[in-house]
Formats: sequence, structure tokens, C-alpha cells
Amino acid sequence: LQNVRIDPNSISFQMWKDIPVPFYLSVHFFEVLNPKQVLQGAKPVLSQRGPYVYREYRYKTNITFHDNDTVSYLEYRNLFFQPDLSNGTEEEYIVVPNILMMGAAVMMEKLPNVLKILVSGALAGLKQEAFMNRTVGEILWGYEDPLIDTINMLVPGLIPFKGKFGLFVELNNSNSGLFTVNTGMKDISQVHMVDSWNGLKKVSYWRSSECNMINGTAGEMWPPFMPPTSLEFYSPDACRSMTLVYERSGKFKGVPTYRFVAPKTLFANGTDYPPNEGFCPCMQSGIQNVSTCRLNAPMFISHPHFYNADPSLVNAVEGLHPSKDQHGLFLDVHPMTGIPMNCSIKLQLNLYIKQVSGIIQTGKVKPVVLPLLWFAESGSIEGSVLTQFYNNLVLIPSLLDYLQYIFLGLSVPLIISAAVLMARSK
Repeated sequence: LQNVRIDPNSISFQMWKDIPVPFYLSVHFFEVLNPKQVLQGAKPVLSQRGPYVYREYRYKTNITFHDNDTVSYLEYRNLFFQPDLSNGTEEEYIVVPNILMMGAAVMMEKLPNVLKILVSGALAGLKQEAFMNRTVGEILWGYEDPLIDTINMLVPGLIPFKGKFGLFVELNNSNSGLFTVNTGMKDISQVHMVDSWNGLKKVSYWRSSECNMINGTAGEMWPPFMPPTSLEFYSPDACRSMTLVYERSGKFKGVPTYRFVAPKTLFANGTDYPPNEGFCPCMQSGIQNVSTCRLNAPMFISHPHFYNADPSLVNAVEGLHPSKDQHGLFLDVHPMTGIPMNCSIKLQLNLYIKQVSGIIQTGKVKPVVLPLLWFAESGSIEGSVLTQFYNNLVLIPSLLDYLQYIFLGLSVPLIISAAVLMARSK
């Protein structure tokens, strides 16, 4: 118990402070092979590209202990491209939707036609098209686009940001918010449980108090002596708490583990799973609308290839092949300590596109939730860290467990002998 508390004197503290596990971010893009046909109303044909792999380093700063058995910190992520692990380079070009333009078009759908025609003319002047051919690096880490200034001028407040636009532009060299979690010094059952995030006890993105709750841990460790039921964590990337369910017991390099996976209800809509009604407005089950926490852009998250989603989402495009082995997320946790041994968290980003009257650049595009990319954050304990973990938290406790039975076994005949001797002496 002492070794799993957030305490500078515990074995797990340094592992918690500067995560020694080699994490990798693997990104797979969906290239649109028939953009001209899609503009005429055809079904999008997709081809998966990648993975483009990044080594991820995590470390905590501003670690501050409080009197109420909590500790606050900022955790930063630094990403470095790994050419030897990737299937392609950051300089490769990929045809994808013009995310900024197509997203803004849907956001402007209910605005007056005069304004939309004005925007359409500005798009033509800037030579903006519905699909763009840009490099992997530009799509992920940002590119300059005069469209940003134009939209900010014509429709102030529609996209409240300036500068470069990129899907992961705020991910590298940045933190995931100020977490305050329980140290477990007074109550070990609460260790790592989130007390607040950015000073908030709950978020305000969603329509129900249940969906706005910040539950579970920060997703790094859990309280010890885990039951084989479920685990929760708050994900700033998904803007919500997520619950994974127990699937099976196993071992990771000799260490006993519980495997937790996403239930089919994780991204179900409110009709199929009423507790998720607070995440609506919803479309088909298997995708979650995250527009309220993504600048109101028509963005959705899901499992890769729409795994565990309504089949209509898969059938609306060509080129998707969902499977549990490739696209299901999992966490393998050592139940006695609550420390993850092996994990792969996978999510897909999707953009809702459609024809918008008054904006000619959207052509005759049929309404579709179009996959942009999916990514996996994966890591496992290995090397000297695994050896230390196994020796201190698995091997030695197991030996002590066996020794107590040995001593108990040896003590039984001694007790019997003592009792016999006492009886004879009487």
C-alpha cells in the first residue's frame, strides 16, 4: 500500500512523475481517392495511409501537494517522428477534405443566404476547394491559411482561433490541463482519483449532469485491489469520462493482469443507451458528437473504422474494415497495484460533410460522417522497470504469501506437540 501512494518515498512515485514507459502515437490517415466524384454525390472511396509513428515523452511539472490529501500537476507531452517505425514520411501528400472550409460550411448552414453567398465568393477568390492535397505534417501540426482571417472577418466568432490550423496543433509540447488527484495517503481506495480538472469538479460541455461528471482517474494508474468489474478515467481529448469494462484475466510477461475494454455502449446514441442522451444531439450509434468542445465544428469521435458502430456508417463509405484485434482499445492492469502493464487507446476523428445551399464549393456532397484519421496511443512496461516492478510488487509479495503458509504449516505440529506435552505434564 505504501508503494502505490503518490508519495515521494514510494516505489511508484518516480514512475508516476516521469513515466518511464515508452509510449508511441501511431496515426493512420484516410485518403479520399475520388474527391471529384464525391462532389457530384458519389460515395467516398477511402484508402488507409500510414502509420505515421511518434515517440511520446510524458513528464509532470508544477507538482504541488495540498493539505486535503490531493496533489496538483501539469503533464506535458512531447512527440518526435520515428521514420524507422513509420510507413511513410511527414512530407507525403494526402488528399483529405478541406477540414476548415467544409466544417465552416456546415456551421454556417442556418445563416442568411446573402452571407453564405458572400462567403462562397470569398472562397472562390481564395481558390478554396472542398478537398485539399497537403502533407502529413501540415494536416497534423498546422499550416497557414488565409481562409482563417477571411472567416474571422466575415463571420466573427465562428472559428475563435487565429494562426495555423492543424488537427494536432495543440497536442505537441503542451499539457492536458491542471489535474488535481488524491494521493491515497489517508484513504488508499481514493489514490489517483481525480478531485478536479482545471479547477472544475464537472465540465459544462454536455446536456446532463451525469455526462458532465469528472469520474475516475487521469488514466495513468488506478487504486489497488481492483475488482474485475470496470474502471473509469477522465479524458481531456474526448472531453468526457469514459468507463471500460472487464473482459478477462491474463498475464503480461509473468505479471497477472485484468484486461479492460470499451463496451459497445461507450459511443452509443441516446436511443440505444439512454444514459448517453446527455451527449446528444446524436446521429447513429457508434459516433459521439464532440462539437461542443471542438469550437462547434461538426466533429465526431468513434472507434477506428467505425468498430462497434451502426453498420450504416461503414456502408456510407468504401474502404473500411472494422475488426476487434486491429481497432478495439484495451488496458491490461495489474489488479493488486492498479498500475497498467500494457495498453492501446484508439480513437478516430470524423468530419460531418454535406452540401450547403449558397456555398457552391460543397457541390452535391451527400451527408456523410467522413473518417479523417485514427490514432493509437500505446505503451507497455519493459526492461529494468518491468524487472523492478516484478521483483518488488509481484515476486516478493508472492514469496511472503507462500512463507506465511509454510510457517503456518510448521506451526501446526509445534502447537500439537506443545499441547501433548502440557497434557502429559498434568
